Amino acid sequence: MNKSQKYFDPETLARIGPLGLRARTLVEGLVSGLHRSPLRGHSIEFAQHREYAPGDDLRQVDWKVYARSDKHYLKQYEDETSLTCYLLVDHSESMLYGDRGLSKLQYAQLIAFSLAYLVIEQRDFVALMTFSDAIDDWLPPSGSPVQFEDMVSLMERAVNHRKTDLPSVLEQAAQRLSRHGLVVLISDLLDDGDAVLKSLRLLRLSGHDVMLIHVLDRDEVDFPFDTMSRFEGLEDLPHLVTDPRLIAAAYRQAMAGFCRQLEVGCRQIDIDYFRVLTDESLAASLPRLLAARSSASHWMRGY
Repeated sequence: MNKSQKYFDPETLARIGPLGLRARTLVEGLVSGLHRSPLRGHSIEFAQHREYAPGDDLRQVDWKVYARSDKHYLKQYEDETSLTCYLLVDHSESMLYGDRGLSKLQYAQLIAFSLAYLVIEQRDFVALMTFSDAIDDWLPPSGSPVQFEDMVSLMERAVNHRKTDLPSVLEQAAQRLSRHGLVVLISDLLDDGDAVLKSLRLLRLSGHDVMLIHVLDRDEVDFPFDTMSRFEGLEDLPHLVTDPRLIAAAYRQAMAGFCRQLEVGCRQIDIDYFRVLTDESLAASLPRLLAARSSASHWMRGY
């Protein structure tokens, strides 16, 4: 990791107190260097041609037009000419966990800010929805640069940290999001896996492209505890006093199975699934996420 990348690791960002300053530091220093964005949705209806530019996908070249004009033009589709990106960010109590560096909520917020910046930069529309057991705040779609500042203000004042009810929230979202677009769900997904996948399928059947970003703390995956401990329950769950060495193997197996269930289930319903850990530098995780999104979605045009 070079010096500039290190500046965007979670522990460094956590020391930047105000959320707005943290967000602006990230997008100005890191995201602005990502000149190409794969945040595009399904191409449904042909709209127009545009001239080929270096780096464009040759598979999108209209060879019939080339045969007539001896010039390279790409087909553009309706979704490509006007993308609406809906960012759904989990603000439930379990997202507050984080012993070192950024909490899951802070990490999720920075991912959301980064994606919003990229969408606005490519002159498309972005909306923000925060939720817990219901939709808490809603910022309608806009392509104005002011939208980024409005997102920062909304998340700075958001204090709704209740239980998670993803199925209910996703059903509400499916009813509210009238225009087809790219729905990006950013959450720790600590809910019933089958019910979550069923609700995600509803979003897909509603005509949305869906991208799922599963945010976890390293402790939740590795379970590194090795002495008698008191685990405090979140979201109305009771505390537990136990020797973690007695339950570590079963816990790791259950967590791995849960993540695998979500990944396989998403693949079956044509949803992009990405897992990120909060101790990963955003200088590494964000480009990796975007690159994986681009390679996994052959219908998308590189930006």
